[in-house]
Amino acid sequence: MRTPFVAGNWKMNKTVAEARELVSVMGKGLAVINNVEIVLCPPFVSILAVANLIGGTRLGLGAQNLHWEEKGAFTGEVSPAMVKEFCNYVILGHSERRTYFGETDLTVNKKIHAALKAGLTPIVCVGETLEENKAGKTAQVVSTQTKEGLQGLDAESAAKVVVAYEPVWAIGTGLAATADDAQQVHCDIVRKSLADQFGSDVAQKIRILYGGSVNAANAAEYFTKPDIDGALVGGASLKSDDFIAIVQAASN
Repeated sequence: MRTPFVAGNWKMNKTVAEARELVSVMGKGLAVINNVEIVLCPPFVSILAVANLIGGTRLGLGAQNLHWEEKGAFTGEVSPAMVKEFCNYVILGHSERRTYFGETDLTVNKKIHAALKAGLTPIVCVGETLEENKAGKTAQVVSTQTKEGLQGLDAESAAKVVVAYEPVWAIGTGLAATADDAQQVHCDIVRKSLADQFGSDVAQKIRILYGGSVNAANAAEYFTKPDIDGALVGGASLKSDDFIAIVQAASN
């Protein structure tokens, strides 16, 4: 049985003061839900503030990126050890990183290896664009991102990874894959790719999240599907009531 997993990706939103206010409000509602792994992923500047607020609770803390090198002349970057000081999770390979900052399957792979070496749990994002979806390339794109992203991992390390299927066309657009379509991608593409690479036993252990316009109204339908193990939530994670409702849906 895979433990449900819900992560909130705040992206480039919330000042430190606003982050404190949001966590103070939502923390009470989330504290009573004890059967879901919950992770908050604020911007780097708010990580310390959020860490101080959620210390001693069941809430996990994640970063939105890291560099694969341990240290060095990489101005503006953050090393795995720096992330690990405060976090146990890190989002890697998000489509916005791929689109705007030149991330590739190769760099994502290097970051996954570095994160695992530092003792972090990578939340690895995969997903196709609208053009690729319409061209019938979803399976090709998603399976390639999954396999090349996790290339070189042994079975034990792979089992620690969380994969998030986020169709690029559904992120921040208000559009969302249907629950049936998301289930098909999770089962027939992502989990099959993982099984081909690491064996079916490992593939069955790995949590696969859905992301892309997940909200309080549609979350429950996704979570009824056997291969949708939770959600990577964007905009709705910035609203305390909505995020609590999504986590509650995962709990149910």
